[in-house]
Amino acid sequence: MTNQQLWQAVLGELELSLSKANFTTWFKNTAISFVDGEKVMVSVPNTFTKAWLENKYHQSIFKSLQNILGPQIKEIIYKVELVKSQPQKFEAVPSAPLLNPKKTEAGEEIINKFGLNSKYVFTNFVVGKNNELAHAAAQAVAKNPGKSTYNPLFIYGGVGLGKTHLLQAIGHALLADDSTKKILYITSEKFTNNYVQAIRSRTMEKFKQLYRSPDLLLIDDVQFMAAKDGTQQEFFHTFNELHQADKQIVMTSDRPPKAIPALEQRLVSRFEWGMIADISQPDYETRIAILKAKCHEKGIALDQTIINFIATVIQNNIREIEGALNKIIAYEQFHHMSPTLELVKSILSPHITSPKKSATPKQLINTVAEFYDLKLEELLGQSREKRLAFPRQIIMYLMREELRSSYPAIGQEVGGRDHSTAMHAYEKISGEIENNERTKQEIEQIKQRLYNG
Repeated sequence: MTNQQLWQAVLGELELSLSKANFTTWFKNTAISFVDGEKVMVSVPNTFTKAWLENKYHQSIFKSLQNILGPQIKEIIYKVELVKSQPQKFEAVPSAPLLNPKKTEAGEEIINKFGLNSKYVFTNFVVGKNNELAHAAAQAVAKNPGKSTYNPLFIYGGVGLGKTHLLQAIGHALLADDSTKKILYITSEKFTNNYVQAIRSRTMEKFKQLYRSPDLLLIDDVQFMAAKDGTQQEFFHTFNELHQADKQIVMTSDRPPKAIPALEQRLVSRFEWGMIADISQPDYETRIAILKAKCHEKGIALDQTIINFIATVIQNNIREIEGALNKIIAYEQFHHMSPTLELVKSILSPHITSPKKSATPKQLINTVAEFYDLKLEELLGQSREKRLAFPRQIIMYLMREELRSSYPAIGQEVGGRDHSTAMHAYEKISGEIENNERTKQEIEQIKQRLYNG
């Protein structure tokens, strides 16, 4: 294992326990300079980072190195020096728009310099029940950008579920069809920073030209615009100009528009003009598929029992799954031995928590039917009688809240209904719980029956 591979393995483990902001801030432009017996030297870009790693993250780094290299590691030295190559974990946010990417002599587009990561394409995106609606909408946008049905496209979901992957895949697909298209990928944080800088330097016209000229605007993590009045006002005008010109806008967030605090109502309204699609936690089958795809991508072979075990114990998101896999690969490369199931259990033990009580959609539906003394065929049928509609909405709410099912999957399970019906049911019951004590008690009783029999 090279020093770079070793450091990537360490970063993969650290990434599981740190926020994206802290991870990027403190570990960008860091690397391992050398490993000498008991000693490891870590290069850092400045004295501030050196002091922070020594005081804040030293124990985490030390523990990770020992997990990979063994207990012989006794000392870590942090040294300020220029790092020639940055860890692959970090992708720089572009300071300029990604406009009309050039091509190399080999014919490959130099896309990464303009904000897109070459690995985020549709071909390696694993589709499951948790993300099929978002994936289908993203593909539709890539084929017909600017169409009112999907403009804007708003994709939301938790950390590490593939929102950025889909966002950038749209850019790659559009460029593949028409390399003359102007595309801009940006984070909302970068948009805010550029806006502030433009005000200070009196270059607002240049700023407006930059953000109002693309054929496709891809903006990540729009929830960070919350409570930033100037940024919201400028984005409002940017949005309007692009939309009126039939230019495509795609956004991601960790929550739906209405749930973003301190976001202007006029922006909430515009974000809801087009298509809203959610990405939820991957189910077991999708986690298996992701692991197999990652193994193929990295050129390694793992026994099916090991893949099943990882998919069982790592459930939260794709980033954690990949981090766990990187840790196993690093161990295999360093020790030159194929991992066994017992070894994998040992390697992943820090990330394994006591399993939560779980249930299946079928068990949940049966529990609700029994609680309200209803027949399954009635409950899953098309009748809109109140005695059926309310329990049906309870099912949809609990499938979302307890099972983390996607809205399309919920609709499919509950009589083949549309995802918008599931979204409405979730919002309605969420409001009922806040305002109606009886509804709240009924849901608690259903959950007790579901988990405790």
